Amino acid sequence: MLTTDPRPFMGLTPDLILDSLSQLGISPDGRMLALNSYENRVYQLGVEDGDFLVAKYYRSGRWSDAAILEEHAFSRELERHEIPVVAPLASADGETLHKFGGLRYALFPRRGGRWPELEDPESLLRLGRFLGRMHAIGAQRAFAERPTMDADFAVSAARYLQEHNFLPEEHRHSYGELVAELWLQIRAGFERAGEVQQIRLHGDFHPGNILWTEEGGAHLVDLDDCRNGPAVQDLWMLLSGERRDMSIQLSDLLEGYHEFFDFNLRELHLVEPLRASRIIHYAGWLARRWQDPAFPRAFPWFNSPRYWDEHIETLRQLRESLDTAPLALG
Repeated sequence: MLTTDPRPFMGLTPDLILDSLSQLGISPDGRMLALNSYENRVYQLGVEDGDFLVAKYYRSGRWSDAAILEEHAFSRELERHEIPVVAPLASADGETLHKFGGLRYALFPRRGGRWPELEDPESLLRLGRFLGRMHAIGAQRAFAERPTMDADFAVSAARYLQEHNFLPEEHRHSYGELVAELWLQIRAGFERAGEVQQIRLHGDFHPGNILWTEEGGAHLVDLDDCRNGPAVQDLWMLLSGERRDMSIQLSDLLEGYHEFFDFNLRELHLVEPLRASRIIHYAGWLARRWQDPAFPRAFPWFNSPRYWDEHIETLRQLRESLDTAPLALG
């Protein structure tokens, strides 16, 4: 899925961006603002009627056309059920994925909003309702072209770090031992959870992907990481603080969630395994992308001796957290 093309957006010039809109019969007015995105490239673009569109240019080699179209179809399915997601716009011929200048792209309406207040019980209740509605639709069928979040999610990332010599010499042995232990613990957590339902997920449901307004609540953006997996994957990244705090937050979320979809409490055994997998995967993602010029600029702290010292210490802490009992409702 992930590629190591060092300069995947070399041809993405302002002229190409404007011409890609023109080929769809849209008249850009030259206003252009790069938005915060690293895996893909995303721009807010002005059009002659005074409005704005958001154009997303996909990183080559990451997803097949079929996988991107499956993401688009899921977004539009949620939209048809009046679940507030920012879904791709269709052209006059009904297409949502377009090609120009060797790149693939999609257009979206511009939506405003801020991060939700996750300390506010009412906001968590509303987010829980949102997720319950989304998962009720996501559970109706599985993705065919996109991956599944399972116990081995981070395996390839760890192997990449080891095989491409990112780790300093003094950490290579300890890293290998730690990730081997963590994989055993992660798999044990999945075994304790038992057979859980694999549903279509957002997959990366953190506050930065939620646009919040007081009137409308949450609008969901960026389904680029959507995949099959356990429902708790879309819940745990909303939890923070001490264990007691997270238990209370989880209770508030599930109060709203249960209005629309049932949550299997055995999935709470997966919170720490999924957290550990994400941390390992994140380091591997940065390593795979390090030759993309945008990454050293955006993440200057990565691949420094201090980073690896702290990463190894984080893995040691994960080893301890994976042996703790699952969260209980507050």
